[in-house]
Formats: sequence, C-alpha cells, structure tokens
Amino acid sequence: GVESQPVELLVPRINEDKCTYCGRCAEFCQYNALFVAGETALVFPELCHSCGGCKLVCPEGAIEEIPRAIGEILRGKHRDVELVYGRLSIGEPLAVPIISKVKEQAKEDGVVVIDAPPGSACPVVEAVHGSDFCLLVTEPTPFGLHDLKVAVEVVKQLNVPMGVVVNFAGIGDAKVYEFCEEEGLPGLLEIPFDRRIAELYSRGIPFTQEMAEWKPRFQKLLYEVERLAK
Repeated sequence: GVESQPVELLVPRINEDKCTYCGRCAEFCQYNALFVAGETALVFPELCHSCGGCKLVCPEGAIEEIPRAIGEILRGKHRDVELVYGRLSIGEPLAVPIISKVKEQAKEDGVVVIDAPPGSACPVVEAVHGSDFCLLVTEPTPFGLHDLKVAVEVVKQLNVPMGVVVNFAGIGDAKVYEFCEEEGLPGLLEIPFDRRIAELYSRGIPFTQEMAEWKPRFQKLLYEVERLAK
C-alpha cells in the first residue's frame, strides 16, 4: 500500500484584540504575506515562507503561528525500489518545503535518486543541494543548450559534481556537445530520437523493459555516476 503524511507550514494568525496595527509585521515581510492599513490587518498564507519573523518583530505579541497543510508525502514500494514522492496541493506555490521533506525521508544506505524539476529555480536548488552527483538531462537544441548553461552555473555554485545525458540525440546540432567539451562535462549517455521509445513512454512502459539492449547502457551509466560522485 501507499503511506501518506501531510506537509505543513507554520503561518501567522493575528489576534486583533492585541494588535495595534502598527504595521511592523508587514514592513518586515519580504514576501507581502501581511498587509496592514488603518485598523485592518490581513494575512495571505499562500505567500508566507514560514520564517517566523513577523512574530518576532510584533511589539504586542499579537501574532501566533498555526499549521497550514500545503501538500503530502507519499511512500510506496515496487519490488526492491522504494519510492518517496511529494504532492503539492493545487494552487500552492511553494514546492521547496515538500522537496525538503522528501529528502528527509530518504534512507542513508543504498542509492538514492532525487528526480528534480526542470529549470534552475528554488525547487531545483533544494533538490540538488547536498547531493553527491547531479545528472543533467538536456537535448541538442538551442533551448536545450540555453537551459543547460543556466543549470550548469547553478550546480557549480552548489559545488556538486555533474555529468550530462543527451536526450533526443540525432536532432538539432552539435553545440550542446561543444559546450560540454568546453566545460569539461562528461557526456555519460545518449538517448536517440526514436519512435519506439516514445511509444513505450506514452504507454507508461520504461523502454529498458522492451528494449533489452539498453539495460547494460543504463547499468554503465550508474557505474559512471558512482565513480564520479564526490
């Protein structure tokens, strides 16, 4: 079965019997989660990053923190693979707390694979931070090259070793490969632009199950990642 547990953030609640509407909480908040005007104080919980600063700066002690659910962590198992994943509630903008909770659930022994979202924003930083290795998946197109360059700079700042897998190999041009060579990034695997792979993917079937020749290639990929990991 699948186990589930909620993920909650602490957000402010204002006691209007104590509040003098001085506005210090709103002045402090960098995310505009509080608004004070006249004798009105509003909280926008979806914008709150749960830092607790508003409670600390309130001179009247009029702010308390209450839990607010933003999603859940689910855990399941298939054969020898244990899966832990986070589900953000619809409309919630903050994925970082979910990712952080998922990482807390990871076991220390064995191989842990963290599937990061695309891009280079805060969720990616949280997913990659503290990892032993980052495997960047790109494609040989101008869009792929642009995103790869940004991602490489982020991972450099995090001081995490990295390598590259090229998906849709065979389309586009050679600029992704040239960039990897310039940066000294190891190219660890190429996955071709192949109709059969796409058809299997569309049916939810890992193509290694139907295309046995790919299993040793992914085994070699794992070996190379473990060898290069810090």
